[in-house]
Amino acid sequence: MILLDTTVLSEAFRRPMRDRPSLTARRLTRLIRTRVELAVPGIVFQEVLTGIPDPAQFDLVRRDLEALAVIPASRDDHSLAAQFVTRCRAKGVTATTVDCLIAAQTVWMHARLYTLDRDFDRIAPICDLSLYRPNQG
Repeated sequence: MILLDTTVLSEAFRRPMRDRPSLTARRLTRLIRTRVELAVPGIVFQEVLTGIPDPAQFDLVRRDLEALAVIPASRDDHSLAAQFVTRCRAKGVTATTVDCLIAAQTVWMHARLYTLDRDFDRIAPICDLSLYRPNQG
């Protein structure tokens, strides 16, 4: 399973397409077409929708997101996320509570996280987080 981060979904769904879809949008489409199991942490679902001022665009993005499973955070996810924040701080890595919650959900589900956010590159080795790299399969 691959969990999708806000950065990937924002790039794919919210940015204007201009002449053609972005590389991220094309990679996400390829994952969907190959029937890779994809899901979205609940906080990511909220983040993607946050700040869309146009109601029509909000509804369009929400409908697009409804095709993906949304994984609500459990009490255990929040507990593990708190541990991740503490571990990161002990290693001198600044990590937000939201990023650590996304990492915790990914770890609990034995999934990989597809993200464009380089903060996760620093969090991953501290939290045993597996990242999805499209160019690596």
